[in-house]
Amino acid sequence: MTPDTFRSLLRRQAASVAVVTAPGSPPVGFTATSFTSVSLRPPLVSFCLARSSSSWPTVAVAGHVAVHLLGADQQDAARTFATSGIDRFAAYPGWRYGPYGVPLLHGPVAWLLCRVTGRVSAGDHAIVLAEPLLGRHGEGAPLLYHMGGYAALSPGQEDAGDRVTAVS
Repeated sequence: MTPDTFRSLLRRQAASVAVVTAPGSPPVGFTATSFTSVSLRPPLVSFCLARSSSSWPTVAVAGHVAVHLLGADQQDAARTFATSGIDRFAAYPGWRYGPYGVPLLHGPVAWLLCRVTGRVSAGDHAIVLAEPLLGRHGEGAPLLYHMGGYAALSPGQEDAGDRVTAVS
Protein backbone atom coordinates (compact mmCIF):
# COMPACT_ATOMS: atom_id res chain seq x y z
CA MET A 1 0.00 0.00 0.00
CA THR A 2 1.35 3.42 -0.88
CA PRO A 3 1.67 6.12 1.80
CA ASP A 4 -0.88 8.28 -0.08
CA THR A 5 -3.45 5.46 -0.14
CA PHE A 6 -2.82 4.68 3.53
CA ARG A 7 -3.24 8.36 4.47
CA SER A 8 -6.41 8.65 2.38
CA LEU A 9 -7.98 5.62 4.04
CA LEU A 10 -7.16 6.70 7.59
CA ARG A 11 -8.44 10.28 7.07
CA ARG A 12 -11.89 8.70 7.29
CA GLN A 13 -11.36 7.61 10.89
CA ALA A 14 -12.48 10.21 13.42
CA ALA A 15 -9.88 10.62 16.16
CA SER A 16 -9.79 12.46 19.44
CA VAL A 17 -7.36 15.36 19.57
CA ALA A 18 -4.87 15.50 22.42
CA VAL A 19 -1.88 17.64 23.27
CA VAL A 20 0.94 15.73 24.94
CA THR A 21 3.42 17.73 27.03
CA ALA A 22 6.71 16.74 28.63
CA PRO A 23 9.17 18.52 30.92
CA GLY A 24 12.41 19.71 29.47
CA SER A 25 14.51 22.76 28.93
CA PRO A 26 12.53 24.01 27.12
CA PRO A 27 9.41 21.90 27.71
CA VAL A 28 7.86 20.20 24.70
CA GLY A 29 4.30 19.70 23.56
CA PHE A 30 2.69 18.36 20.42
CA THR A 31 -0.74 17.58 19.02
CA ALA A 32 -1.57 13.88 18.76
CA THR A 33 -4.51 12.02 17.28
CA SER A 34 -3.03 8.65 18.19
CA PHE A 35 -3.92 8.66 21.90
CA THR A 36 -5.76 5.59 23.18
CA SER A 37 -6.37 3.55 26.29
CA VAL A 38 -4.43 0.29 26.41
CA SER A 39 -5.27 -1.47 29.68
CA LEU A 40 -7.51 -1.12 32.72
CA ARG A 41 -5.42 -3.35 35.02
CA PRO A 42 -2.97 -1.77 35.29
CA PRO A 43 -4.22 1.48 33.80
CA LEU A 44 -2.15 2.21 30.70
CA VAL A 45 -2.48 4.61 27.77
CA SER A 46 -0.45 5.13 24.62
CA PHE A 47 0.30 7.71 21.98
CA CYS A 48 2.55 7.72 18.95
CA LEU A 49 5.18 10.24 17.93
CA ALA A 50 7.38 10.47 14.83
CA ARG A 51 10.99 9.88 15.77
CA SER A 52 11.87 12.71 13.35
CA SER A 53 9.77 15.13 15.43
CA SER A 54 11.52 17.94 17.30
CA SER A 55 9.67 16.70 20.43
CA TRP A 56 11.01 13.16 20.22
CA PRO A 57 14.45 13.71 21.85
CA THR A 58 12.73 15.03 24.99
CA VAL A 59 9.92 12.43 25.02
CA ALA A 60 12.50 9.67 24.41
CA VAL A 61 13.97 10.30 27.88
CA ALA A 62 11.01 11.83 29.76
CA GLY A 63 9.90 10.08 32.92
CA HIS A 64 6.50 11.77 32.92
CA VAL A 65 4.11 13.30 30.39
CA ALA A 66 0.67 14.86 30.45
CA VAL A 67 -2.05 14.05 27.95
CA HIS A 68 -4.68 16.77 27.46
CA LEU A 69 -7.91 15.69 25.75
CA LEU A 70 -8.99 18.86 24.00
CA GLY A 71 -12.51 20.25 23.96
CA ALA A 72 -14.38 21.40 20.87
CA ASP A 73 -13.49 25.00 21.73
CA GLN A 74 -9.72 24.33 21.81
CA GLN A 75 -8.82 24.31 18.13
CA ASP A 76 -6.30 27.07 18.86
CA ALA A 77 -4.37 24.75 21.19
CA ALA A 78 -4.49 21.93 18.64
CA ARG A 79 -3.16 24.19 15.89
CA THR A 80 -0.51 25.83 18.07
CA PHE A 81 0.92 22.52 19.27
CA ALA A 82 0.83 21.12 15.72
CA THR A 83 2.84 24.04 14.31
CA SER A 84 6.54 23.32 13.83
CA GLY A 85 9.32 25.84 14.15
CA ILE A 86 7.71 27.96 16.90
CA ASP A 87 7.95 28.18 20.67
CA ARG A 88 4.60 26.52 21.28
CA PHE A 89 4.44 27.44 24.96
CA ALA A 90 5.12 31.12 24.23
CA ALA A 91 2.44 31.03 21.52
CA TYR A 92 -0.10 29.40 23.86
CA PRO A 93 -0.22 31.28 27.18
CA GLY A 94 -2.83 29.06 28.88
CA TRP A 95 -0.59 26.66 30.80
CA ARG A 96 1.30 26.14 34.06
CA TYR A 97 3.85 23.71 35.44
CA GLY A 98 2.35 20.73 37.27
CA PRO A 99 3.85 17.83 39.22
CA TYR A 100 7.21 16.52 37.98
CA GLY A 101 7.65 19.78 36.04
CA VAL A 102 5.17 18.64 33.38
CA PRO A 103 3.35 21.51 31.63
CA LEU A 104 -0.43 21.40 32.12
CA LEU A 105 -2.75 23.23 29.72
CA HIS A 106 -5.78 25.13 30.98
CA GLY A 107 -9.27 24.05 29.98
CA PRO A 108 -9.10 20.60 28.39
CA VAL A 109 -12.06 18.23 28.65
CA ALA A 110 -9.71 15.95 30.63
CA TRP A 111 -6.04 15.57 31.41
CA LEU A 112 -3.91 12.71 32.66
CA LEU A 113 -0.49 13.05 34.27
CA CYS A 114 1.37 9.85 33.43
CA ARG A 115 4.57 7.99 34.22
CA VAL A 116 6.20 6.72 31.02
CA THR A 117 6.54 2.94 31.25
CA GLY A 118 7.85 2.03 27.81
CA ARG A 119 8.70 3.06 24.29
CA VAL A 120 8.36 0.75 21.29
CA SER A 121 9.84 1.44 17.87
CA ALA A 122 7.18 1.16 15.15
CA GLY A 123 8.20 2.14 11.63
CA ASP A 124 9.08 5.84 11.55
CA HIS A 125 7.26 6.41 14.88
CA ALA A 126 7.57 5.36 18.50
CA ILE A 127 4.67 4.09 20.57
CA VAL A 128 4.89 5.54 24.05
CA LEU A 129 3.19 3.62 26.86
CA ALA A 130 2.30 5.48 30.04
CA GLU A 131 0.60 4.83 33.37
CA PRO A 132 -1.85 7.55 34.49
CA LEU A 133 -1.06 8.78 38.01
CA LEU A 134 -3.37 11.79 38.29
CA GLY A 135 -6.17 13.16 36.22
CA ARG A 136 -9.07 15.56 36.07
CA HIS A 137 -12.02 16.02 33.81
CA GLY A 138 -14.47 18.79 33.12
CA GLU A 139 -17.50 19.10 30.93
CA GLY A 140 -17.82 19.72 27.24
CA ALA A 141 -17.71 18.07 23.87
CA PRO A 142 -14.40 16.63 22.68
CA LEU A 143 -12.46 18.00 19.73
CA LEU A 144 -12.22 15.46 16.92
CA TYR A 145 -10.07 15.26 13.80
CA HIS A 146 -11.66 13.88 10.64
CA MET A 147 -10.93 14.25 6.91
CA GLY A 148 -8.13 16.75 7.56
CA GLY A 149 -10.19 19.12 9.71
CA TYR A 150 -11.55 19.58 13.20
CA ALA A 151 -15.03 18.43 14.16
CA ALA A 152 -17.16 18.18 17.29
CA LEU A 153 -20.01 16.04 18.49
CA SER A 154 -23.37 17.77 18.20
CA PRO A 155 -25.41 17.92 21.38
CA GLY A 156 -28.44 15.66 21.36
CA GLN A 157 -29.85 12.30 22.27
CA GLU A 158 -27.53 9.32 22.50
CA ASP A 159 -29.54 7.60 19.78
CA ALA A 160 -29.40 10.61 17.44
CA GLY A 161 -28.31 9.71 13.92
CA ASP A 162 -25.67 12.14 12.63
CA ARG A 163 -23.90 13.78 15.58
CA VAL A 164 -20.59 14.86 14.03
CA THR A 165 -20.36 18.42 12.74
CA ALA A 166 -17.39 20.24 11.28
CA VAL A 167 -16.04 23.13 13.32
CA SER A 168 -13.28 24.35 11.06
